[in-house]
Amino acid sequence: MPGNVLPSPCSTTCPCGFLDSALKLTLQTLHLQKIATDHRVDMMNIKAFTLVSAVERELLMGDRDHSSIECVECCGRNLYVGTNDCFIYHFLLEEKAMPTGTATFVATKQLHRHLGFKKPVNELCAASALNRLLVLCDNSITLVNMLNLEPVPSGARIKGATTFAVNENPVNGDPFCVEVCIISVKRRTVQMFLVYEDRVQIVKEVSTPEQPLAVAVDGYFLCLALTTQYIILNYSTGFSQDLFPYCSEEKPPIVKRIGRQEFLLAGPGGLGMFATVAGISQRAPVHWSENVIGAAVCFPYVLALDDEFITVHSMLDQQQKQTLPFKEGHILQDFEGRVIVATSKGVYILVPLPLEKQIQDLLANRRVEEALVLAKGARRNIPKEKFQVMYRRILQQAGFIQFAQLQFLEAKELFRSSQLDVRELISLYPFLLPTSSSFTRSHPPLHEYADLNQLTQGDQEKMAKCKRFLMSYLNEIRSTEVANGYKEDIDTALLKLYAEADHDSLLDLLVTENFCLLTDSAAWLEKHKKYFALGLLYHYNKQDASAVQLWVNIVNGDIQDSTRSDLYEYIVDFLTYCLDQELVWTHADWLLQKSEEIGVQIFTKRPLDEQQQTSFNPDDIISCLKKYPKALVKYLEYLVIDRRLQKEEYHTHLAILYLEEVLRQRVPTGGKDVAATETQAKLRRLLQKSDLYRVHLLKEKVQGAGLPMESAILHGKLGEHERALHILVHEMGDFSAAEDYCLWSSEGQDAACRQRLFHMLLAMYLRAGPSAQDLTVAAVDLLNHHAREFDATQVLQLLPDTWSVQLLCPFLMGAMRDSIHARRTTQVALGLAKSENLIYMYDKMKLKGSAVRLSEQELCQLCQNPFGEPVFVRYPNGGLVHTHCAASRHTTPSSPSPGTRT
Repeated sequence: MPGNVLPSPCSTTCPCGFLDSALKLTLQTLHLQKIATDHRVDMMNIKAFTLVSAVERELLMGDRDHSSIECVECCGRNLYVGTNDCFIYHFLLEEKAMPTGTATFVATKQLHRHLGFKKPVNELCAASALNRLLVLCDNSITLVNMLNLEPVPSGARIKGATTFAVNENPVNGDPFCVEVCIISVKRRTVQMFLVYEDRVQIVKEVSTPEQPLAVAVDGYFLCLALTTQYIILNYSTGFSQDLFPYCSEEKPPIVKRIGRQEFLLAGPGGLGMFATVAGISQRAPVHWSENVIGAAVCFPYVLALDDEFITVHSMLDQQQKQTLPFKEGHILQDFEGRVIVATSKGVYILVPLPLEKQIQDLLANRRVEEALVLAKGARRNIPKEKFQVMYRRILQQAGFIQFAQLQFLEAKELFRSSQLDVRELISLYPFLLPTSSSFTRSHPPLHEYADLNQLTQGDQEKMAKCKRFLMSYLNEIRSTEVANGYKEDIDTALLKLYAEADHDSLLDLLVTENFCLLTDSAAWLEKHKKYFALGLLYHYNKQDASAVQLWVNIVNGDIQDSTRSDLYEYIVDFLTYCLDQELVWTHADWLLQKSEEIGVQIFTKRPLDEQQQTSFNPDDIISCLKKYPKALVKYLEYLVIDRRLQKEEYHTHLAILYLEEVLRQRVPTGGKDVAATETQAKLRRLLQKSDLYRVHLLKEKVQGAGLPMESAILHGKLGEHERALHILVHEMGDFSAAEDYCLWSSEGQDAACRQRLFHMLLAMYLRAGPSAQDLTVAAVDLLNHHAREFDATQVLQLLPDTWSVQLLCPFLMGAMRDSIHARRTTQVALGLAKSENLIYMYDKMKLKGSAVRLSEQELCQLCQNPFGEPVFVRYPNGGLVHTHCAASRHTTPSSPSPGTRT
């Protein structure tokens, strides 16, 4: 529970009531946590520590039944025991590792010494840098030699101490000095001392608001248990910070430094609470016994001792992990990672099981979250490289546990963060790894399953879910760094999963970059009758002939695959962009036999640049298409209309095919059906637009075929305009077509050519005389609709006198408008020319109005020679040059540069 929370009251029996707590932990929240924790204790137990005997009673006490242990101290291999009868015992501990991963200890007694008092030895603390042991007995701290237990010759001691604590984060800076804080026998006083090898020196005495009962030190900060509360006191500045209330009348307090600027305290309600020197808690509290006697820390665990048990709590998730029965215990302390517990008669060591073993036990019990929390916490105790390897493997194991429980989101995240060799996962699925793969599973194994069948116990629904997960996971990682080195295995497995599930993504996989192994993938696709996909696989592996033949067999019905209903069109499109000419020619006849109009697209829709490179010869294609008339027409249209090839034989061939089709369709019906009309329109358009076909040849074929429009067009191509117009006017009576003829025949010609054709048509209308009423109306319409195409003066001379002005009003108005427009345009141009001339005259007059002085020293700016006579050319910028230089100049004077006008 990091950060600050609300203030909390003491228990009801506490006389202190509410205190303003800087630690701010709500007991209501903690009570709920206690209930939840109690409910989980049984299911959360793990074996984190083993209790091992260190010093047996006989070795320590002998036959002195009245003697009992009061305190212990451990420094390296040295174990010191203080007794109630003022003895200090020194033992050497020898640790022996066991095959199970635990350890045993053998204690060898070195010596023991009586201090000469009749008081118990209350506390022991080793100062290895000074080779001294600090002994608290009879309210005095004595310095004795660590090896022979003799008091220092100087007799240095600290008097008047009820308890003391060594500063493990000293501020003095002297390595041969120990900082000690004592609670003085003086009321409400603590004192700071510097302890040297043979002397002591008081540094500071600080008063406290209440009588202190216990103390722990870190730097300048003292964590004190007072009568009714815990506080943080900076002994350098005197500033104090209240933490939370505590009733010492109920039970003795516990104050323990557990790390830099952090302490563990026995709080109300059976809570082990953490506090920093800033007065806040960065960890949620642990719930231990109401009757806790002592506490110790062996990261990542907090251990608590009560009358009957030793309980182990995690500092990472605050859960109780282990309970060890232990009666009559009254000492629990940790010394440099070694946890010692003692009764009045014996000393024991709590040996931690290796964290990796604990983690593996949790994983074996499917307690993934706890295992991961413990693994993260182990980072500080294990070298970085070793930890990374271990942690990655733990993540992988956890991922497989989540996978087996169908927790796919969690499994995926664990697999990705642990950089799992994806083949470990693929290998669970039978036959998904390529037969050529040399992969072997990790040893020791990451899981206990032989394959997916064992994992799901044959449950088809679970198996389907697992396969869908693998599809999703492989698709996500195939383009990431996780896939490096395994791309063939991943893509091949993905293809097999897609094919088996009839998944739409199968085709997407095969038409994009992939690393599917051909042999395995082809056999799998054939097994599942995915022949179209197999063709895509062949194509990706540059086996286009095999791909196309496979698709042809599907279209022919030799094999069954309904993946694409438009497979024939797909083959046409595929061959259209295929660079292999031989493959195109091989299948050209088959495509054209299926559909001439679609099959010919392999020639007509080819990219032009590709055509130019591969040089599909049009003559060869035309030769191939002779058996397929519809395809031949389509191809010639492509050459003539789309590509606009200027080759006479293509234009003539197309025109003849059009003509033959028109004639063929006119014979049986004698009328105009839709097809004949469309073809005839194409023929007329070609005859009008093209100038490359053989006109005389087509004229002979059209003659007598009853195609007057086509005949008129051909006459026009030969320059026989009057004959063409005669056909349109007198044989067809199609006046609109006659007008169109004048327009398209003069297209691209000058205005005089178009005017001549319109005058020719008008004269043809007028020659019929007034009796030909239709031609008269046509003449009037021609004039009124195309007034701009006529010379009004000539027209008025041709028109009969009987025609009224009103009849020709549109023509006359148009003619007058054009005449007036032309006159006004000419006037504007004339005015502009006069204006420009006036500007030039003005400039010339200005130049003439200024005098020019010419002396013998003046030089021509072009040839740099003096003037021999008073004849010169002057530029607008004032530069003077010889007349002959100005007439033949190729450069302009350099300075000043002459202008462009003289």
